Amino acid sequence: MPKRILTGTVTSDQNEQTVTVLVERRFTHPVMKKTIRKTKKYRAHDAANSFKVGDIVRIQECLPISKTKRWEVLAD
Repeated sequence: MPKRILTGTVTSDQNEQTVTVLVERRFTHPVMKKTIRKTKKYRAHDAANSFKVGDIVRIQECLPISKTKRWEVLAD
């Protein structure tokens, strides 16, 4: 099965080798037919500490690195 790749915005880079990425998804409500925005935060591994708050990044699923990190930042 291919690994998922998501695009989001870095909201925190305070931890060593870790960034918090806010990913937004949009979909149409099945009954109300209104566009809804849902957001979710992912903690991703950033080995080089190269990304700062506000950067747009792509993250990819990976094996668990720690208790909360299951994603890694793709270097573009």
